[in-house]
Amino acid sequence: MDRPIIEGQVTQEKQEQTLKKNEFYLGKLAPGHIKRVHVGNTPVAVYNVDGTFYATQSECTHANGPLEEGNLDGCIITCPLHDSRFDVTTGQVIEGPADEPLKTFRVIVEGEIGRVEQR
Repeated sequence: MDRPIIEGQVTQEKQEQTLKKNEFYLGKLAPGHIKRVHVGNTPVAVYNVDGTFYATQSECTHANGPLEEGNLDGCIITCPLHDSRFDVTTGQVIEGPADEPLKTFRVIVEGEIGRVEQR
């Protein structure tokens, strides 16, 4: 049975519904993990590197692999398709087959919420 909502009380479900598609809860993205958000219609991967948040395009520049499904080791993301490696702090290619860097995005932290924006 559902509990009644007391005036002024906000459920976590309602809070999550208020996030914009380019926002995320900081506490739900643990160090070493990745989350996908969108800036406009662009999918963006957000990375937690030891408590600092970085964001890049979510698709690998080699074959459009989903980087949010890749392995994050420190600040290096490895694409799950062909093992291209990128530095998420700069977008630079560390190891191919990719030869084009990732587009990076700005992450703004306000309270418990992170927001991703174009640079």
